[in-house]
Amino acid sequence: MYKNILIPVALDHNHDVTEALNVARKLMEEGGEITLVSVIEPIPGYIATYMPEGQLEKNRQEILEGLEADAKDMDDVKARVIMGSPGSAIVDHARENGVDLIIIASHKPGLQDYFLGSTAARVVRHAGCAVHVLR
Repeated sequence: MYKNILIPVALDHNHDVTEALNVARKLMEEGGEITLVSVIEPIPGYIATYMPEGQLEKNRQEILEGLEADAKDMDDVKARVIMGSPGSAIVDHARENGVDLIIIASHKPGLQDYFLGSTAARVVRHAGCAVHVLR
């Protein structure tokens, strides 16, 4: 059983976290905690200069509110939005926060995934804790 479970949520894919939350509840020990996390990739400076002031923070807040809505009425689930490259940011967040299980969804790979690898594959390879991959 696991005490600190991390569920990365990729908003560019199917964003239904119901299955991941159900699996987490089955694997979580009494008094455990679940964290839903989305990663915002850094925006290159030359693009950021054309964005309205405060747009990045507004986007971060909207994503956080969406995650909080997913966790509505669940006292043991919290939401976070972090910045970075998704694979690395998830692994780093897990290590820095004592996560003992990551539950991550895997999607059908596209051409880019064959050359660069998917986020789920990077997390599986580099995480210092158990990883449960949902298909």
